[in-house]
Amino acid sequence: MDLQKYLLKQQQYIESALQEVLPQIEGPTAQLLKAMRYSVFAGGKRLRPILMLAACEAVGGESQQALKSACALEMIHTYSLIHDDLPAMDDDNFRRGVPTNHKVFGDAIAILAGDGLLTEAFCLLSQPDQAFGAQTQLQIINIAATASGWNGMVGGQVADMVAEGQDNSIATVDFIHKHKTGALILASLQIGALCGGSNPEQLKHISDFGHSAGLAFQIADDLLDIESSQEQLGKDIGRDQQRGKATYPAVAGVDESHRRAEQLHAQAITQLDSFGDAAEPLRQISAYIINRKQ
Repeated sequence: MDLQKYLLKQQQYIESALQEVLPQIEGPTAQLLKAMRYSVFAGGKRLRPILMLAACEAVGGESQQALKSACALEMIHTYSLIHDDLPAMDDDNFRRGVPTNHKVFGDAIAILAGDGLLTEAFCLLSQPDQAFGAQTQLQIINIAATASGWNGMVGGQVADMVAEGQDNSIATVDFIHKHKTGALILASLQIGALCGGSNPEQLKHISDFGHSAGLAFQIADDLLDIESSQEQLGKDIGRDQQRGKATYPAVAGVDESHRRAEQLHAQAITQLDSFGDAAEPLRQISAYIINRKQ
């Protein structure tokens, strides 16, 4: 398969769906929706929703079955980026090649835009859906909520902040990466599989793939902060080192970080053997994750 064509096609599919669920409006909340749309449509690889659609197809489903949930996960991810960029957090100036939300709309609107995206995501996830039963829908909502909360992404962000400037271990870095980034990637894959009607064995293999691929993604992200440029990455580089962040390169070194990312990729794709050609997009995305330049 041609991965670039696949990614572009899926990105366009997701963009169109996001336009429908986040319309432009007039009235008292127009500024809020403008800020929400600003960050959602500022670009981005749409990796999490693409992984969700790919997981849905890998277990025998149709991508349409997971599209609404894919939009919801992308909104949760975008909310986290808005809040992550705030002065009280990482205080970043650029995201996806454009000024961060709070630089354009101010801190207050940026906070509320993030809140709005998070809440709207769960409105989407909780809408009755005839594609699957109520029990599956509750499981999907629970996975998304757990991945987003104190035992997932938010907890990882706190651990990341606490670890700044400390003499950290690999175990600490693994914890941060598993929760801050890996949790939402894993949730995307699990929800995609559930939307596609996976059986328990398929869901386990997809989950095991997600554990490894999610950690590999964040290690690659750590390396990009050192090896990429602002033009390639679309955001400030070198910030991890400046802030004393707990990253793989900081704790294990660059060469070991590359080796670990390759090892995780190899572990991830072994979990896809039983899916045959249907999982080829997942295999290639896993390879893309550790080799990307932006």
